[in-house]
Amino acid sequence: MLEIRNLSKSYGEKKAVCNLNLIVEDGDIMGFIGKNGAGKTTTLKSCLGIVGIDKGEILLDGVSILKEPIVCKKKMAYVPDNPQLDEYMTGIQYLNFIADIYAVPSQNRKYIIEKLASTFQMEPHLNSLISSYSHGMKQKLALIAAFSHAPKLLILDEPFVGLDPEAFIILKEQMKELCADGSSVLFSSHILDVVEKVCNKVAVIKQGHLLYSGPTVEITGTKGLEEVFMEMNSDENFITSIEK
Repeated sequence: MLEIRNLSKSYGEKKAVCNLNLIVEDGDIMGFIGKNGAGKTTTLKSCLGIVGIDKGEILLDGVSILKEPIVCKKKMAYVPDNPQLDEYMTGIQYLNFIADIYAVPSQNRKYIIEKLASTFQMEPHLNSLISSYSHGMKQKLALIAAFSHAPKLLILDEPFVGLDPEAFIILKEQMKELCADGSSVLFSSHILDVVEKVCNKVAVIKQGHLLYSGPTVEITGTKGLEEVFMEMNSDENFITSIEK
């Protein structure tokens, strides 16, 4: 379980995140939505220990990411919208490198990598240099690396950017399979119809403030997520009537 308590982060005079509280339970697929500059990426990177925070606490399975960063990072995986991979490596070298870092057992590694590579249709490209990959292929390789060590928490920032329609569908299924085993996924996306269909929970952030977090079906009601999102962001005084 991921628990964010009173998270605040500023960049100079700009408050990126303000006293944010959020819980992602085991098995959750939570969509994290908001306009550009709302504070999504800052929140995600704070959970990963990539950026420091001004105030608050972030816990993974009760362990503080601030006090025990290595312990927590061993249980997490992160894929940004534009993965920065080591392009001098081949795909398979990179996957083995990640597997070494996360201590994926050698007896299982080959099977896991081959299965994921086949699923994402990357098998023919694993012996090629990453520098020769398209953006979509780099995205797939980063996703394979993330899933390969079965993270307790998978964090994705705009994961569908650059993926072809088939890979788009495959990623959704892989997220569901991961969470069926008790892990959790927290991802940001501007594709609200996908968030509505895939996520059992959703969190909405606006100007650094969390407007709502909870079951997707509760926030949408008889409306679609797109309509609710537009209402939340068009009304400066909007306060959701759903219990936070």
